[in-house]
Amino acid sequence: MSLFHKAAFFKSAAASQDLPASVGEIAFAGRSNAGKSSAINALSGSRIAFVSKTPGRTRLVNFYTLGAERFLVDLPGYGYARIPNATQASWGNFLGEYLRTRAPLCGLAVIMDVRHPLTPLDHMLLRWFSPGGKPVHVLLTKADKLSRAAAIKILRQVEGEIAALAPNFSVQLFSSLKGSGLEEAERVFRGWLECTRTAPALPGDEMKTPGHDRGSGNKNPRAIRGNQPGANALRFKAPRSGRRSGRRPKSPTA
Repeated sequence: MSLFHKAAFFKSAAASQDLPASVGEIAFAGRSNAGKSSAINALSGSRIAFVSKTPGRTRLVNFYTLGAERFLVDLPGYGYARIPNATQASWGNFLGEYLRTRAPLCGLAVIMDVRHPLTPLDHMLLRWFSPGGKPVHVLLTKADKLSRAAAIKILRQVEGEIAALAPNFSVQLFSSLKGSGLEEAERVFRGWLECTRTAPALPGDEMKTPGHDRGSGNKNPRAIRGNQPGANALRFKAPRSGRRSGRRPKSPTA
């Protein structure tokens, strides 16, 4: 049985003091309605995460336990403009702190609709997260909506763009509906969780997977702030007129 098939809802967090004790976790981020909850459900083999056709329904940080103090973490979607500004600001502050300073975070899974990949907010998140040195794996979801040839073409385009951001970024096609790409995603994510080898053994740890980068990245997350965009830069607002901007995001101290 897959490690992820043991996943079960653990708790929701609305602030830093609500975060559980953890030795390793993988966070799932992406635009609203890109398929985050569906991807978690596909990995777990059950409907543990709520899936809605209405964007912006995930409004807390939801933790799903894998056992042995490891978690999958479902973050609120960004880019949904109908959420009140005060709520967006609160999310931005909390999630910015979580992604920047959460020591047990082994890596970030970024969920993108294969038909609309690398939006301006996706670029902002990737540029902001990359200095920490932790790996990123992009799931191009809803791949079943395109022909194989069209999906492969987009995959190659996205691979080329993210390769310029960091050497430890990777990307794959994924379909929650068809179950395609599940084995590849499981292999990558399990490899990340094995970065916590001094912690309690993973369930089913006798099933070894091919080696992956087990480093947890920068040992001092607070030292990477530099010119990164601050938490408020990820306030889950839809970008104006959908234009991509070449400007660097604001510093967190701006």
